[in-house]
Amino acid sequence: MASLASPSLLSSLTKSRTGRVSLVVLSYSCCASRSFRRGAQCNTGSSVANRRVFLGIGASFIDQLVRMASGSGGVGRSLVASARPRQDVSPVEQILKNVDWPEKFPFKDEDFSRFDESSDLIFYNEPRFVTHIDDPAIRALTDYYSKVFPPSNTPGVAMLDLCSSWVSHFPTGYKQERVVGMGMNEEELKRNPVLTKYIVQDLNVNPKLPFEDNTFDVITNVVSVDYLTKPLEVFKEMQRILKPSGLAIMSFSNRLFFTKAVSIWTSTGDVDHAWIVGSYFHYAGGFEPPVAVDISPNPGRSDPMYIVYSRKQMSA
Repeated sequence: MASLASPSLLSSLTKSRTGRVSLVVLSYSCCASRSFRRGAQCNTGSSVANRRVFLGIGASFIDQLVRMASGSGGVGRSLVASARPRQDVSPVEQILKNVDWPEKFPFKDEDFSRFDESSDLIFYNEPRFVTHIDDPAIRALTDYYSKVFPPSNTPGVAMLDLCSSWVSHFPTGYKQERVVGMGMNEEELKRNPVLTKYIVQDLNVNPKLPFEDNTFDVITNVVSVDYLTKPLEVFKEMQRILKPSGLAIMSFSNRLFFTKAVSIWTSTGDVDHAWIVGSYFHYAGGFEPPVAVDISPNPGRSDPMYIVYSRKQMSA
């Protein structure tokens, strides 16, 4: 949990039926003091909006969220899951099974605010030729791709790597006639050996994807879904440009540029993140029920790695 510098307002405190504290909502507008892998610094010169932080203690994420969305009780919102894990089954893999989704998208605009609201073009101006997850996590992701991707050099297959950079973690030697990368830094994209074309575009400014309907067989996104400030718009666009039954794979870990990740992500944990990404698929519409997969190679010893995927509905 981030340690908060000068938190300002305790806005909601509720108790569960057992009397345990279940929700604390803090509003604050300062930088978190938290270690994170890629060394981003808080931009104290930029305008930073107040952010809501959801600290659930003994709270049920789904119960609280559904209760809030349905108006059936509860004065606050808990976005911290307490899935009951079955033996030898990851809670991440359980959280999207048989979900009773709220009628409406449960998040608000402020949930997608960030500590650093300065232009992403400035933040990503300098290339970073580094990897943002460790080697075991990379190998786990590459192995997963090798199992679900169409065979290399399949005629007619087109792939899109969203929020791409100098490496996409595709299997060694993997090729398709069309592999497009969209990212923020041209120098990084130029270095990516799997791309046949690249486009520089800030999805937080313009979430419209510049492709025709039913273009791609596979869309990937590696450890970047947590930076999307307009996720529903992006996921609706993904659904539009995927071919019927096309596959969208969102992968994430717990490594991030903390100041650029959205509030709802930095305030919650790994299980919640799977639910959040699943909600993007669900509320975008036109996708099959999303599925979460825990591919963490060495739990507790190396970076965790998670997948939430879905396919475009055949009838969409």
